[in-house]
Amino acid sequence: MKKQILALLLVVIATFSMNAQKTVSGVKVDDKLSLEGKDLTLNGAGIREKFWMDLYVGSLYTTKKTTNGQDVVDSKDAAAIKLNIVSGMITSEKMISAINEGFDNSTNKNTASLKTKIDKFKGFFKDKIVKGDVFIIMYDGTEVSVYKNGAKKGSIDGYDFKKALFGIWLGKKPADDDLKDGMLGK
Repeated sequence: MKKQILALLLVVIATFSMNAQKTVSGVKVDDKLSLEGKDLTLNGAGIREKFWMDLYVGSLYTTKKTTNGQDVVDSKDAAAIKLNIVSGMITSEKMISAINEGFDNSTNKNTASLKTKIDKFKGFFKDKIVKGDVFIIMYDGTEVSVYKNGAKKGSIDGYDFKKALFGIWLGKKPADDDLKDGMLGK
């Protein structure tokens, strides 16, 4: 009888462990993401902080796990970044300013060839942003699509744009080193 109870307890613990979600700054991070016909797996998640304040949880979803940010930036495979806004301090204006800075850092200020695409991307963030909003930035292998709270805001084609965009979080000069490490499962 004791062996049966112990075996049942082990099964319950194993099942709970396999189905447990990761929680970052109060946000339950899903293990899987299915979007644009692609099934992606959580690579890692972390928090974007500024002056010790949590701003958003960033989660990276990929087709295969990696701890190398440049591999994700350079990959032509599907990938997604999910941003869960956890602070009321983020406004549309601040997000657009951060996007400008991110593209400058990601491209070593060589944004001229991407200007039209960057301007279109910034337009996806022009509506009011509030705590609890969720953005998904998905690259499907040919274009980047942006979703806000489940509604598609639009798409931008091009691998060149994807590389610069994912470089904001995973490149050599990321928006936040700790967030990058978290997204890479480090």
